[in-house]
Amino acid sequence: MRAMILAAGRGQRMRPLTDTTPKPLLQVAGKPLLQWHLEKLVAAGVRDIVINTAWLGEQLESYFGDGSRWGARIFWSHEPAGGLETAGGIIQALPLLQHEDPEAPFWVINGDIFTDFDFRKLPTALGEDLGHLVLVENPEHHPHGDFRLLADRVQDHPHYTFSGMSVLSPRLFAGAAPGFLKLRPFLTHAIAQDKLSGQLHEGLWTDVGTPARFTQLNRQLNPQFNQKQD
Repeated sequence: MRAMILAAGRGQRMRPLTDTTPKPLLQVAGKPLLQWHLEKLVAAGVRDIVINTAWLGEQLESYFGDGSRWGARIFWSHEPAGGLETAGGIIQALPLLQHEDPEAPFWVINGDIFTDFDFRKLPTALGEDLGHLVLVENPEHHPHGDFRLLADRVQDHPHYTFSGMSVLSPRLFAGAAPGFLKLRPFLTHAIAQDKLSGQLHEGLWTDVGTPARFTQLNRQLNPQFNQKQD
């Protein structure tokens, strides 16, 4: 089993914090966002981890290196300036994700979220499905949601929000040429075939997309952060 952490975004809405620091390297409760994911993946038994980079990627690679400090093996997928969007980044990284088994699914985690979700609850096999999504209740900044969940089947109707945590099959991207590609059309295609499963996470989850949400999360997790801001 391999996993991919998406870390190539520019983080425009997080400026000026991201002018000199990539968003996944911003510290939440004393650790970079991406480090929380890395440690949770290793604890769940996934040690081969692909990380894509674009904006200030050299800082990420300098900090995390080969991953051995955390008991992981990190494989870096460098993208051109501006990145390749989610699907484009995954497609470029497929040779790294399929290193041992070209048919094996892999976990994908957005590098700019924070959650208490236990990655051990993610499936390691998909059967005939092309993917599996973790959905959450809609946050204030995204009140209408992305997908509906009927039993364990994902439907293309707004109700819950996609958390940025998923299990994807390489078959989801069959025939797609490399390039700047969004993930949503691939998920919509899978839903049309009834090949996308899902689960609801009702615990802590934050899309750290603005300085205000970043500050709020730090205050929630680290009481000392409030003292630093005073």
